[in-house]
Amino acid sequence: MQTARELYSYRKYWAQRFGTAPFLPMSRAEMDVLGWDSCDIILVTGDAYVDHPSFGMAIIGRVLEGQGFRVGILSQPDWQDPESFRALGRPNLFFGITAGNMDSLVNRYTSDKRIRSDDAYTPDGVAGKRPDRSVIVYAQRTREAYGDVPIVLGGIEASLRRIAHYDYWSDKTRRSVLLDAKGDLLVYGNAERQVCEIAHRLAAGESIESIDDVRGTVIARRRTPDGWVEIDSTELDTPGPLNPPVDPYAMEEDMRAANKAAAAPEPGVQVVRFVRKVANADRGRSVIRMPAFERVRDDPVLYAHASRILHMEANPGNARALVQRHGDVDVWLNPPPIPLSTREMDWVYERPYQRVPHPSYGKALIPAYKMIRFSVAIQRGCFGGCTFCSITEHEGRIIQSRSEDSIVREIEDVRDRVPGFTGVISDLGGPTANMYRLHCKDPKIESACRRPSCVFPGVCPNLNTDHAPLISLYRRARALPGIKKVLIASGVRYDLAVESPEYVKELAQHHVGGYLKIAPEAIGEGPLSKMMKPGVGAYYKFKELFDKFSKEAGKEQYLIPYFIAAHPGTTDEDMLELALWLKQNGFRADQVQAFLPGPMATATAMWHSGKNPLRKVTRTSEQVSVPKGMRQRRLHKAFLRYHDANNWPLLREALRNMGRADLIGSGKHQLIPAFQPLGTGLTPEGKRFAPSVKPGQKPVKFLTQHTGLPPRDDGGPPKGRFRKGPPSGAGRKPAR
Repeated sequence: MQTARELYSYRKYWAQRFGTAPFLPMSRAEMDVLGWDSCDIILVTGDAYVDHPSFGMAIIGRVLEGQGFRVGILSQPDWQDPESFRALGRPNLFFGITAGNMDSLVNRYTSDKRIRSDDAYTPDGVAGKRPDRSVIVYAQRTREAYGDVPIVLGGIEASLRRIAHYDYWSDKTRRSVLLDAKGDLLVYGNAERQVCEIAHRLAAGESIESIDDVRGTVIARRRTPDGWVEIDSTELDTPGPLNPPVDPYAMEEDMRAANKAAAAPEPGVQVVRFVRKVANADRGRSVIRMPAFERVRDDPVLYAHASRILHMEANPGNARALVQRHGDVDVWLNPPPIPLSTREMDWVYERPYQRVPHPSYGKALIPAYKMIRFSVAIQRGCFGGCTFCSITEHEGRIIQSRSEDSIVREIEDVRDRVPGFTGVISDLGGPTANMYRLHCKDPKIESACRRPSCVFPGVCPNLNTDHAPLISLYRRARALPGIKKVLIASGVRYDLAVESPEYVKELAQHHVGGYLKIAPEAIGEGPLSKMMKPGVGAYYKFKELFDKFSKEAGKEQYLIPYFIAAHPGTTDEDMLELALWLKQNGFRADQVQAFLPGPMATATAMWHSGKNPLRKVTRTSEQVSVPKGMRQRRLHKAFLRYHDANNWPLLREALRNMGRADLIGSGKHQLIPAFQPLGTGLTPEGKRFAPSVKPGQKPVKFLTQHTGLPPRDDGGPPKGRFRKGPPSGAGRKPAR
């Protein structure tokens, strides 16, 4: 792996003489108290400002402050009024713009494109405080306020839209957000390394236009610089018969001429030298040209091909620059940033965070803060590579871990400073709970690897799966004075956990509060292979260990499995199989997650193209079944909530159409009853259904069941301990 300049090695900017701000200022009055006449950098965010290392703007702001810069925050400004973007005046260096911790469209809309009623990152959860496509809108208002100040885009919305991408909400392929927002630079990933270099270079007098070589950034340029070698992406991974069909009677010279004509550039596109292979010495000056925006917009197969190339060039150890034409402009992606070292991670997370919301919010409750105020991040990144997830595309698959000492210091900080702390650390984790300090056994192999996942289809033999450092951390954390309990709320990768039974024992006996959430996502081989998730056998092995160690500790504990409905590769038969499995195992899903095609995800490429980018994409390559229609999506969700009487009319119709009417009835092995309780039932369109009941039968009133109790033979609520409530179960403790 290449090396990079350490974050704390820069000479601090002269403004460091002003010292550390209690909170990064959000008003002129706060700037006056600090003695500032101006900000060097202003960060614009769609989230409320919470000075906590789980909030991106707090991290970036404090990291830049640690470099000596004066940083201001414009939190949720009025996007319809350019004056609100002048609240802190003109920054000396640049504006940093982000939608916040979530993509603004994911934040506002459900997977069925319904508007959400709340926003967890806004005071009191009020919805509508940020615009759709926040990065674009904020950048436009910023340009109106200060047209000559450089704009740097970042955060997850910009990161996942850095290239031509399928947009689920408009159902079309959109350009790179860099162009739509008219930004000067886009930083992708967590971006501490990029923003520090950009800030220091601008402070040294460089122009924003000259900063075009920073890893982890995206720029727009008119032409490929001299000295670079271009590689045609279709030569690396040919996306099917793009050339004319082969004429078996043609002479070889004629065939070559036809292929050459088909590969000719479009009018106005610069003619470049394409090569198939590049000598190692030239790799640093080679760039892969992907199909132009206009071509991937109009051709879903080319879109899937481009997605495959993008994910193949994601390892910082071997990734090359990528370029994609948009009209008369090239969008140029520099290789991913070098991951942070442990010392750098410690430095980032030990900035002087107040760990509470900005005082201007008063007593308003920020739901996202309430969830994480007693949690501690121990690592970044994920090598799982789940196709529906954006963690790998954003944070990378190289695990970046903090030191044990640094984590312990933060736990003590939470204990001593955070209001309302009762002795329980709510989470000690990251994107995945149990990847702390896991890495490739050989750095050379890691630098050369192009696998999208280290654990699919099985755990790579080169992966170090030793959980001993994590076990040591857990034991030290719970032994701290004043700490009563350390819970693990981050997702446990159970196919990794079974590699270390000692870890499962530690987890089950000391760090679970009765329920542990895990995510099999599916049980059928079809959807699992498209998700890059392990088979159900790994779940059974983990459950066996978890139950065994829970019983040894004298604890009654349950696993709560999460599943995704309507994921690419999922058929109606797959969902039926899952519904029967859920009933057999006594699970009743309280909430159902339907697949949401987020920008840049591999599963989104499947959704859009019907092709599988996990393998070579051709016009005749594997076709992926995609449950797109709203009716089918509702059906798949209904299978997950087979116990909800409102879903029974839709399920009965589907079962009959599938030739499985034998599953309709009150028998133990049947899925849903034949009767319909009064006042229940929805049509396939989601409207209220007018049901009928058997003569003399009373409407069924369901009660809440906790996970693990078997269902009744007659299709009614399971026997056991209940408390009144709507049909649910997973995630609630039984009444005592």
